[in-house]
Amino acid sequence: MEDSSQTHKLKGSKTIPHKMLSLDAFSQWLGIEILECEIGRCKVGMTVRKDMLNSMNKAHGGITYSLADTAFGFSANTYGKFAVSIETSINHIEALEEGDYIIAESIIDETRNKLGFHIIEVKKGEKLVALFKGVVYRTSKDWE
Repeated sequence: MEDSSQTHKLKGSKTIPHKMLSLDAFSQWLGIEILECEIGRCKVGMTVRKDMLNSMNKAHGGITYSLADTAFGFSANTYGKFAVSIETSINHIEALEEGDYIIAESIIDETRNKLGFHIIEVKKGEKLVALFKGVVYRTSKDWE
């Protein structure tokens, strides 16, 4: 028999990211879809559109950043508490073009007291195109 705290965690891992996406107009505009989610990990994807290109006809750096930031936020909140970003950074490794489908996956989640440390890989197929690092503060406020 599963204890109630485990049940709450399992429920949160599946419903919180979907709730967050339903309330996030920007991520919806980007066309982000949730591919997988479990406690401490989330995988999201999207297609680069023409209106996301910069003056060099490549995806604006904010596109990969935004996709990774969404995976970061979703994975950090799967524990059932509001988690807010306090520091992030990204390394852009390869330029993207219109029509590219990219996936961001939270691959490392370490928690120290109320701080969570995350690394998110952004890939096009098997090729790493960006590496995002983020730190969250986990509040005492529950997702409902």
